[in-house]
Amino acid sequence: MFDIGFSEMIVIAIVALVVIGPERLPKVARTAGHMLGRLQRYVNDVKSDINREIQLEELKKLQSELQESARSVEQSLTTEMSAAKQALSQTEQTLRGDLQPMAALEQPAAPTAPSPATSHALPPASAAAVPAANPEQSQRTV
Repeated sequence: MFDIGFSEMIVIAIVALVVIGPERLPKVARTAGHMLGRLQRYVNDVKSDINREIQLEELKKLQSELQESARSVEQSLTTEMSAAKQALSQTEQTLRGDLQPMAALEQPAAPTAPSPATSHALPPASAAAVPAANPEQSQRTV
């Protein structure tokens, strides 16, 4: 705390012994020791409070930097997501535009589905191959 050497302390003790006297010197020394102890505790408390405040300020600064960094990352992600969605929608529109002309080419001019009356009828050549329900009729056709 103070830059006092051993020789300087002896000079202070001799002066105190002469000025205060031998009867009151022990009581004054005890009181001075208590006061110095209190002073040191007070100084240490102030130092620790200052250190805590400095650490608190550093933590607040770090927190604000992290929040700013998180906002920056969020904004960049939002920007990238919107760009990706836009590219996807453009690609989808392009594909739909390319498929519409192809679908028009693939559609036939008239439907080729068979009519119900012709789908169950047998052709004339295959009529002879079908056996008749009556055995007498089957002998005649064979």
